[in-house]
Amino acid sequence: MGKRKLISARTLKRGMKIDQAIVDSRGRQLIAKGAYLDDFQIEYLQKHGVGGIYIFEGEPDPEEISEIERNLPAYTRELIEKSRVEDRAKVALHTEVIKRVGEGIQYLFDNTSSENFTEATNNVAGELVKAIVDSNAVAIDINLIKVSDEYTFKHSVDVATMAMIIGKVYGLDREELRELGVSGLLHDLGKSQIPNEVLNKPGKLDDNEFAIMKQHTLFGFKLLKEKNQFSEGVLMGVLQHHEKMNGKGYPVGSDADHIHKYARIISVADVYDALVTERPYKKAFSKRDAVEMIMAMTDDLEMNAMTAFLQSIILYPVDSVVTLSTGELAKVVENHPQNALRPTVIGLKTGKLYNLMEDIKCASLVIV
Repeated sequence: MGKRKLISARTLKRGMKIDQAIVDSRGRQLIAKGAYLDDFQIEYLQKHGVGGIYIFEGEPDPEEISEIERNLPAYTRELIEKSRVEDRAKVALHTEVIKRVGEGIQYLFDNTSSENFTEATNNVAGELVKAIVDSNAVAIDINLIKVSDEYTFKHSVDVATMAMIIGKVYGLDREELRELGVSGLLHDLGKSQIPNEVLNKPGKLDDNEFAIMKQHTLFGFKLLKEKNQFSEGVLMGVLQHHEKMNGKGYPVGSDADHIHKYARIISVADVYDALVTERPYKKAFSKRDAVEMIMAMTDDLEMNAMTAFLQSIILYPVDSVVTLSTGELAKVVENHPQNALRPTVIGLKTGKLYNLMEDIKCASLVIV
């Protein structure tokens, strides 16, 4: 269900649903309540010094959707069935598997000096590897992946899961995917060495605290290297997952030529997870906005890893109902690996097919 929210006109975005009428000095209605804003309307509001605007946030009413779907005209129903293309095989992790892997990661973080650390790591990673590498899954529904915050052990499971799916599309072989999974699960192991007052601070870190936090990649690398039982790739994924292609990352500012492919892949998964995570000092970005932001990070992220991420995610699963920027409800009938943001949909009331990716007439139409 949705809610009414007052925001500054400066922060308006195309596709937002306005929850008030805009009238001029003579009382003439310029923008109707319930309209989905376009760029022209937003520019008008901002140029004319409008301050706060009430918008409507939230999902369409499920009862309204059910009622519309029950009464679809035969033509629309047939068009949906005819146009429907099953999504690519998606990874499916049972709740018990996620729980066991998460508990295993917690054990590893709490027992970094244990003699059976490597054996325990392989056991923990084994379940995830079996669920992903040994399946035919080549995509992930990112609506299901995010149920954690940065400092829970589920975060490591989320990042490792996403990284392995990205790795499949990237072209890694089975052993590389296994190593990538291990590195993804342990990428934040060094945080076990960060003081709790820094790790669990309920606010933004100051410069000194952030400098301490940045050492977690080195701490994790050293913990694993001392065991002398992990491959160079696993170690580099842990050490370099905060390095950037432009050389402005940490811990050492490695340039693109010196960042391991595992780190490049884990970095994309970790950045996405950070964007959709709510913190005490910032709100979580929507999944759509996070994907768009990833697409813009061409200086930070490796293009091949970014492309593999974009090709492996499903943002709007087939059969889901979305709202278009026109206000129309539509059913998703086909996703395109080339662009997760632009599926093919069919309007539930108009029975019109919109190929958001290929039809030039749909260029200004977006899912909100």
